[in-house]
Amino acid sequence: MDMLTGDEIAAAALTDWRKLAQGLHARYRVDDFATGARFVTAVGAAGDALGHHPRVAMGSRHVDLKLSSADAVYRADDGTEYVVEWVTQQDVDLARRITEVAAEHGLTADPMGVSVVELGLDTTSSATVAPVWAALLMGEPEAQGRGTPGDEVRDATGRVPNLWFGDAPTGDGPEQRFHVEVYVPREEAERRLAAVLAAGGTVVDDSEAPGLTVVADQEGNRGVLCVAEPPAPEG
Repeated sequence: MDMLTGDEIAAAALTDWRKLAQGLHARYRVDDFATGARFVTAVGAAGDALGHHPRVAMGSRHVDLKLSSADAVYRADDGTEYVVEWVTQQDVDLARRITEVAAEHGLTADPMGVSVVELGLDTTSSATVAPVWAALLMGEPEAQGRGTPGDEVRDATGRVPNLWFGDAPTGDGPEQRFHVEVYVPREEAERRLAAVLAAGGTVVDDSEAPGLTVVADQEGNRGVLCVAEPPAPEG
């Protein structure tokens, strides 16, 4: 099934869901664990009916859901097709159904409560170093390139954050090679950045904001605040 573009995802107007990194994410507030368990059971039945299921994590006061397709098709400019993890129409259809199920259970979505953390490593040769990180993080070589046309290291079970590779900077002096990327909803980005600044952080580079904003702590350690979704269409 073809992957959807950012504009197509935004046009779906999924009010409870936010596109972060490779998938759609939602958080629903629950009064207690039993309420959450009943909701997850109903979500499972909805998934059975559509032949697709979300990844679920829950606690005593929340249920977190992620929707993505492991067999989405990405077509490069030269026509080459890749099977990647991304959002497809089946994810949008199930997201809409889960929103209905949540309403039936009297649950309220918390779109600003969702976030995704990924790791980034700047390197001069991702193909060389990726097998080491696939072995260390996941213990299996298949994690390299899983769900991506590149060397990115991903765990199919979501145990650890994805590790992607960027180009190592050139220049004199030591450079930070590892950093974290924090994906938040577009509506949350301004508040999150303000919190970073209030805590003593600084903006290093906002030339690609709001998509990417590079921040640093007081010692110069960098992180990236990411917004992966386009604005929702008006109306």
